[in-house]
Amino acid sequence: MLYIDTSVLVALCTNEAKTIDAVRWYQNCTEELVSAAWCVTEFASAMGLKQRTGQLNEEQAQAAWTLFERICANDLLLLPVEIKTFHKAAVLTMKSTTGLRAGDALHLACAIEAKAKGMVTLDLVLTKNAQLHKIPSVTI
Repeated sequence: MLYIDTSVLVALCTNEAKTIDAVRWYQNCTEELVSAAWCVTEFASAMGLKQRTGQLNEEQAQAAWTLFERICANDLLLLPVEIKTFHKAAVLTMKSTTGLRAGDALHLACAIEAKAKGMVTLDLVLTKNAQLHKIPSVTI
């Protein structure tokens, strides 16, 4: 099972620098994909930010949201986030050398708890930290 973080989901559903690579990877992926249920809120936040900064209009954001919902319904298992996982994420962010922000720490903690065989992300800090926890990165 591969853990996919929100950065890849946003690239799959909107036009970004890595969209073509993300789509190509997704179309060829045969592994089971999981993510934390937290990615729903994080994805919605990204759509709001893209609208506020003029990267997307409301119609484009809604189309991206519809595609995201389709991915979640058909190809992505959303994992519940337990209290102990929030605590694990807090501990990860307390280590200043990790460079992890709260959201990425929560993704990493969820991937650790799920015993993911790989981390699919576009975030270099998350990639580095996943590898420190013996979760190999999946190159897109």
